[in-house]
Amino acid sequence: MKVSQTRLDGVLLVEPDVFEDDRGYFMESFQAHRYAGAGIGCTFVQDNLSFSIRGTLRGLHYQYPHAQSKLVQAVQGEIYDVAVDIRRGSPGFGRWTSARLSHENRRQLFVPGGFAHGFCVLSETAVVLYKCDDVYAPDCEGGVIWSDPGLAIDWPVQAPLLSQKDGQYAELRDIPGNRLPDFVKIR
Repeated sequence: MKVSQTRLDGVLLVEPDVFEDDRGYFMESFQAHRYAGAGIGCTFVQDNLSFSIRGTLRGLHYQYPHAQSKLVQAVQGEIYDVAVDIRRGSPGFGRWTSARLSHENRRQLFVPGGFAHGFCVLSETAVVLYKCDDVYAPDCEGGVIWSDPGLAIDWPVQAPLLSQKDGQYAELRDIPGNRLPDFVKIR
């Protein structure tokens, strides 16, 4: 398995070992000891699965105070996955990173707690699986508008399909400080 640091400290791109032959392929999509050795030592307690059509954008979501670290992968199709540092006092506050995840490249993106997360679907359809280290807590739900000009995320869609909720989030600069996580040095 190859693990690469992205331009945001703590957000990791994981490329699992894949064993292919004439029948198809096999890969270990998660193994606690091996991932902990690579810097992903959280205990995952919930798996989420989403199905979306081309042009769908989900995000940018976060939870506070019950932050969720996520290990994200596209098990079918292709997505443009984004993590945004929203931790008050962080050297990376307001910066983002992205990765293309697909069933073909089999990559995963680890997004630590304290980051907002979102993705848009590039293929006809996509099935996305993500492991979370805390359960969904509706009262702690938050979000940043996908089109925040202060973030200037280079989304590969111009007019995405959004949920009503995702289309009404505020810009990061307008979110009260008491609704954002504080920076805690990772590792």
